[in-house]
Amino acid sequence: MTAFVAVDNIDKVFSLSNGGSYVALKGIGLEIKKGEFISLIGHSGCGKSTLLNMIAGLDMPSEGVVLLDGDTIKRPGPDKMVVFQNYSLLPWLTVRENISLAVDEVLAHLSKEERQQVVEQHIKMVGLQPHAEKPPAMLSGGQKQRVAIARALAIRPKLLLLDEPFGALDALTRGNLQEQLMQICEENEVTAVMVTHDVDEAVLLSDRIVMLTNGPGSQIGGILEVDIPRPRKRMEVVKHPSYYSLRSEIIYFLNQQKRIKKIRAKKTAVVARHGLEKVNLEIGFVPLTACAPVAVAKEKGFFAKHGLDEVNLVREASWRGIVDGIAGGYLDAAQMPSGMPVWLTLGGHNNTPLPTVTSLTMTRNGNAITLAHKFYEQGVISATDFKRMLLESTEQQHTLGMVHPSSMHNLLLRYWLAAGGIDPDRDVQLKTIPPAQMVADLRSGTIDGYCVGEPWNLRAAMEGVGFTVATDLEIWQGHPGKVLGVREDWAAAYPNTHIALVKALLEACHYCADPANAEEIRRIVAGRDYVSTSIDYVHLGDPNSYTCNLDQPMREYAHHAFYGEGMNRPSRTETLWTMTQLARWGDTPFPRNWMEILERTCQVTVFSIAARELGLLDNSYSRGPIRLFDGTVFKSDDDPIAYLNSLEIKRDFSVAEVIIDSRPPRVA
Repeated sequence: MTAFVAVDNIDKVFSLSNGGSYVALKGIGLEIKKGEFISLIGHSGCGKSTLLNMIAGLDMPSEGVVLLDGDTIKRPGPDKMVVFQNYSLLPWLTVRENISLAVDEVLAHLSKEERQQVVEQHIKMVGLQPHAEKPPAMLSGGQKQRVAIARALAIRPKLLLLDEPFGALDALTRGNLQEQLMQICEENEVTAVMVTHDVDEAVLLSDRIVMLTNGPGSQIGGILEVDIPRPRKRMEVVKHPSYYSLRSEIIYFLNQQKRIKKIRAKKTAVVARHGLEKVNLEIGFVPLTACAPVAVAKEKGFFAKHGLDEVNLVREASWRGIVDGIAGGYLDAAQMPSGMPVWLTLGGHNNTPLPTVTSLTMTRNGNAITLAHKFYEQGVISATDFKRMLLESTEQQHTLGMVHPSSMHNLLLRYWLAAGGIDPDRDVQLKTIPPAQMVADLRSGTIDGYCVGEPWNLRAAMEGVGFTVATDLEIWQGHPGKVLGVREDWAAAYPNTHIALVKALLEACHYCADPANAEEIRRIVAGRDYVSTSIDYVHLGDPNSYTCNLDQPMREYAHHAFYGEGMNRPSRTETLWTMTQLARWGDTPFPRNWMEILERTCQVTVFSIAARELGLLDNSYSRGPIRLFDGTVFKSDDDPIAYLNSLEIKRDFSVAEVIIDSRPPRVA
């Protein structure tokens, strides 16, 4: 179907008085179907109204074209009616006369009686019959806006454009007008584009929501499909299963844009010092006990010691924030789940390969699978018991939480389920949830369990809402937990900075591994800038026995390992296993050129240089084969495709060569 409105790769550049220029919009492409209601949302200055004005013909794009019903928009006209926030009514005319003025001008080909009928029809449509003879001064704000909407619709435009039409109204009036507008648009099959700052308004009214990134050079950051059926009622929409997920998606996007704006505002030119290409870094982390090396490197001065004396730690609520920060280029580096660098490289994010490298494994272990306490009462102490419970259960679906598709939490949880004969996509439902939300969701009953890093397993046990059914020490002793991740082009642009960053964090890992520092590190990690929780929930080694006080089974706590034999050097065997698991569950294809991917993702040389310069080469960094709890042994010289084919529970995986662009080094 041909688009009714087509915004074809437009740019908008404004000339400045000093002779410079300001790029307001860059590469905007959008297709709108006839009868569709589209909302544009984003922070002030992102170009929402500029885009609306170009669709209206009030302004022209610097590059590209805007088409309406196949014709290029070159000027404003009655086929594109705009409703502004300030009503734009003539104060000396009545309601009827304001509408009649537009109808008489545009629909002059109709008879006088027909035009009068159109006017009366639209006065009735917006419920203003008792006020038809009043001038605007005698109307409320909501009534004035209804006149503006009636006037716009009365001339039968092809396209209705609304620039924050309800922004100046009180909540009750706004809600009533929103429902009237929806009804009018549905009954008359109106095609509409609306600029709004109101998240709930966008979800209520729209078929699709277009989210614009910050300016300058604003782009479309995402488009949400609103799958809530019509007709819609304000008080009923909130009960739809998609409502809060859509709302959360928009709020997440807007919050991220706000954070990006703050980071860019304080981020000046690249600062080079101490022989390093860059010393002012933004490093992302997620509040988990495993963030200890990042926190310690900052608090104990290891970043500054190695020349990185302008490091800002950016606390993200979820791993998605880390992905967006690395992909958007506003994070220089980040704490990542061990599978994230290869997941990004293989195109896990938006199906676009983003070469990402790791040169340091910061933690091993530290994860566990927690189930709701009700399952312990039913005798569930293993995956086999859990499968029995699923077969006997009368509940329709059991939901388990994990933190990100690329995380070891997801891969370990799936492996544990599949080894017990449970298909993780068909027998249960897996849901991505931020780590800090896990305990609250388990307590509320919206999930039945989860796999996550500490302190959230320990906290669930201590608060009596869950129990640890399996630790990672049981599933895969010594698995990689969190790694340092940077974009490949960043590593190429700042090689000395990259080595200095690895040195600072490797020294922090060494510090974290010393039992003499445990209490100090617990206080740092539990602090407001990091996990922001009670110190009772933060443990680096085996905690007191009360955390495993269930009669059966007695579990060893899933403690973190920060440094030691084979701990910190990136392992290509482990990365290869991760590739097989991502392909097994359909997250990414298995790369036919997997040797190239391993070579690019695991930058062992950078680690070796850092360890040598720190004098920490006395440990053996070889990991050897992977040994899993079901007796499987995975070696680096195994045939990965034969291994995938041997798995009983899996998705239909694909094998393809992953083409990675050779991008120029980033210099900003």
